[in-house]
Amino acid sequence: KLFSGSQVQFAAPPNSLVSFFDASLPGTLPVLNRRCVEAAVMTGLALNCSINKKSLFDRKHYFYADLPAGYQITQQRVPIAVNGSLSYSLCIDNKMSQMVTKTVRIKQIQLEQDSGKSLHDDTRSQTLVDLNRAGVGLMEVVMEPDMCCGEEAAAAVRELQLILQTLGSSQAVMAEGQLRVDANVSVHHPGEPYGVRTEVKNINSIRFLAKAIDYEIQRQIEELENGGTILNETRAFDSKLGCTVPMRDKEGKQDYRFMPEPNLPPLILYDAKSLPANMNHQQVINIDWIHERLPDLPSVKRKKLVEQYGILPEHSFTLLNEDGLAEFFESVVKQTQMKPKKVIGWILKDLLSYLKQHSLTVKESPVSSFLLADLLNLLEKKEISSTAAKQVLAELWKGKGKTPLEIVKEQKLELLQDQKELEQICQAVMAIKAGNPKVLNKLIGLVQKKTEGRSNPVLVKQLLEKKLSG
Repeated sequence: KLFSGSQVQFAAPPNSLVSFFDASLPGTLPVLNRRCVEAAVMTGLALNCSINKKSLFDRKHYFYADLPAGYQITQQRVPIAVNGSLSYSLCIDNKMSQMVTKTVRIKQIQLEQDSGKSLHDDTRSQTLVDLNRAGVGLMEVVMEPDMCCGEEAAAAVRELQLILQTLGSSQAVMAEGQLRVDANVSVHHPGEPYGVRTEVKNINSIRFLAKAIDYEIQRQIEELENGGTILNETRAFDSKLGCTVPMRDKEGKQDYRFMPEPNLPPLILYDAKSLPANMNHQQVINIDWIHERLPDLPSVKRKKLVEQYGILPEHSFTLLNEDGLAEFFESVVKQTQMKPKKVIGWILKDLLSYLKQHSLTVKESPVSSFLLADLLNLLEKKEISSTAAKQVLAELWKGKGKTPLEIVKEQKLELLQDQKELEQICQAVMAIKAGNPKVLNKLIGLVQKKTEGRSNPVLVKQLLEKKLSG
């Protein structure tokens, strides 16, 4: 955790991961977790922030059953990182081919502790407290009001999620509470000051984030147009009803009585220039050292995919948005002679649509990159037709452990290459359509039908042309 040695594990038995400090027993002191500081610095650098070489911890007081100390340790005065930006892309009118890139300013990134969890049991009129989450390190990324709809916010948060996962700062699984969003919404006429804002708390899905914001925008506009007023309140999003509901008002702003945290000295970071000569490297954090080790961010990865494989920019977004799909694609490309532009079609149209249909992740795919490459090689060598390839793929999904070649042989799906056999079939088809040179394509289709998609269309066309001209 941020200030204790307790483990962090989702869905652990209640109150099983609680140190004396997490439970706020008298005489316990906070010890700052170095890894949390490194993760915050790394995230700040990835989001183009200035890293403060000196940042401070503060106490934010409020009294609640799941906050044993009666205060949260946070960074209110001088946070660890400030003044950054996040670029994200979104489609215009749901067209993947029309994408625009926008930027949202990052006001600051601060380190703080999470509270515990209160579980309200209405039937017994009691509240149970689980302190497993108490003291877990939070990195709060505060954005400026630069977005104007749910779709923009959703695209920005998705990009942030990818960045966090790439850096390893957080697994950022929203369903497990590793990434939560508070959305502040206000409406105003152009040129006028911002209206009164409401805050929609703890949104735990990107889809719900877009819905909550769009609903709240609409609700506030209707309220104002009907002569009402907007309350400065905290709301929650009810995903079942698809609307926001009031939680508590912020009238008479709560006094958190912020004060400097007396048990923690200022957090001092260094760069290569300011690092003292005799300093033990285990005891300090070097910003430049972290900067040099930053991995490729999603935007760079996309650019590389487009340049290296000649795929469309919008395809690079889909590859990166699905966890593990870019690696799967690259693995297939390495193992097949098919051009990457053709491979991407099979991966995005066939593989991805099947996975979505069966609610499977890329890692759970019954068709490995090796099997798909094997199949695409058969197609590329003209041993099977694309119709037959789709049939083989359907068989592979069943996960019976057969190779593409075994399925082709079992179901007799290989392309017919025997010229004499094809000549006889063409002759038979010609008898049906004699004397009409305009129906060449129709004839090719008939030959394909008769051979159940196993005839080589190029060879059939040559034979038919020869017969027709003869």
